[in-house]
Amino acid sequence: MRWEFGRRSTNVEDRRGTRISAPVVGGGIGAIILSLIVAFLGGDPSIIWEQTQTPSDRPYSESPQTERSATEDTMADFVSVVLADTEDTWQSLFRQMGKTYVEPKLVLYSDAVQSACGFARSASGPFYCPADQKVYIDLSFYEDLKNRHQAPGDFAQAYVIAHEIGHHVQNQMGILGRVNTLQRQVDQVEANQLSVRLELQADCFAGIWAHHANRSRQVLEAGDIEEGLNAASSIGDDRLQRQAKGYVVPESFTHGSSAQRVRWFKRGIQTGDPAQCNTFASANP
Repeated sequence: MRWEFGRRSTNVEDRRGTRISAPVVGGGIGAIILSLIVAFLGGDPSIIWEQTQTPSDRPYSESPQTERSATEDTMADFVSVVLADTEDTWQSLFRQMGKTYVEPKLVLYSDAVQSACGFARSASGPFYCPADQKVYIDLSFYEDLKNRHQAPGDFAQAYVIAHEIGHHVQNQMGILGRVNTLQRQVDQVEANQLSVRLELQADCFAGIWAHHANRSRQVLEAGDIEEGLNAASSIGDDRLQRQAKGYVVPESFTHGSSAQRVRWFKRGIQTGDPAQCNTFASANP
């Protein structure tokens, strides 16, 4: 991926190296909300509840920052460029729709983080918090993506960012709020199905970014599309469940199968049209 000469975003909030301890939520509403968000984005909500037992008089405590490696700083630079590229893409698309795109912040952190949605550890993976309109990423996730999920490559890493930005786009369009409201009115199986459609749309929006970024700024190199499609396939619910449990429970899917994720990511790349990403209008997304 050709990224080195791209514009750097001013919307990166770097909290790497700042260590925090878990707040006292005692199983209260803060933990409930964050565990739902983590589960909604495909993480393990038990990670949140494990943190509710640590007493503290402050929302969190900090320890001195640790020294960063050159590799980490290069990766942070890469994230800043990809974020800037999503800003340029969605600013243009929102203008075409007669809307104003409010740029999100992206928070880089180490090990654990305090967001407006609550406290989370890096094991929960990258996530978007609509309460503060920020994307949160621990760069160590990319090692996990490469080694655990067998999805290496810089475009695979860019896809993850573009997917989380896709949730911000949904928030800006009012889709996220409407779906969250509807989820509270249905049973768990239907709520999961709505979650799948929401995640597949974010995949499609990630493809929209790739389409326009390449058309406008020629960022893609040979093999990049394959990297992105491999990443989408590697984190499908069916593949993850089979790896973890040895079997698949479709009713519990929250992100979609590997085939679904690949299909909607490809649709975004091929069409470049956000209107083609209406996963909620499809009988079989």
